[in-house]
Amino acid sequence: MHLPVAGTPEPAEVRPDIRLSDVDEWGRSESMRAMARKLYDPIYRRWFRVEWEGLEKIPDHGGALLVANHAGAIPSDAPVIMHGIETELGRPIYGLADYFFRRVPVVGTMWSRLGGLPAHPENAERLLREQQQLVLVFPEGTKGPSKLYSERYQLRRFGRGGFVEIAMRAGVPVIPIAVIGAEESMPIMARLPTAAKALGIPYLPITANMLAFGPLGAVTYFPAKFKLRVLDPVHFDVEPGRERYSRSRIMDESEAIREKIQDALYDMLRNRSSVWFG
Repeated sequence: MHLPVAGTPEPAEVRPDIRLSDVDEWGRSESMRAMARKLYDPIYRRWFRVEWEGLEKIPDHGGALLVANHAGAIPSDAPVIMHGIETELGRPIYGLADYFFRRVPVVGTMWSRLGGLPAHPENAERLLREQQQLVLVFPEGTKGPSKLYSERYQLRRFGRGGFVEIAMRAGVPVIPIAVIGAEESMPIMARLPTAAKALGIPYLPITANMLAFGPLGAVTYFPAKFKLRVLDPVHFDVEPGRERYSRSRIMDESEAIREKIQDALYDMLRNRSSVWFG
């Protein structure tokens, strides 16, 4: 038996307060996020030339559920929102996505390291209520990014309003965000539903980027100008942590938030002079 020498630290395996890596319990790695921020920043500032309105409405502490419209064959809005909040506000943010992405080899692991999680209510509630984090969710799900270009900026239904119930149970506000630019960064001109079903993926698009750049277009965005408007936080005057909430109240609140985002999008589009220059 070996006794520890006086003045030397105990072995790491018996020091539960020492983390052997910077990967947290959700799989997020701050070193990976820092690297991603460094690599993505030129795209954010020079390619998409992102502008925010109302960023001060996102709290600098405490939990909040951020809700935004979703678009683009490979959605460009999620990284723009997450990068903007982390660089402008200095707060980490976790993004919820369809479990499909978690199953994709390499992509799933990278998504976790960069702060992505499967869109499960328990994940969101723990992050919001127990850990007081910012969480980003897209209530349109895959219906948003699979829209054709002719359907751009027409929000799909927000499912059954699960995000509202999550916010109620966690006792946090919902902060809506309206995004323009993602629809034009990788617009879908046609879909191949039969091929998508055979491959077991939500949708298989043919994008304008593919038509313009060939195979390279599958991973190349157009330099659309991004503008984001943060709307007023929505608070729910209900007791957090209850087992059940009124289903009709949840659906009404969800639809009201969807309408707020839709109205903001129409207003932003009316005032936009150019897809490329804002």
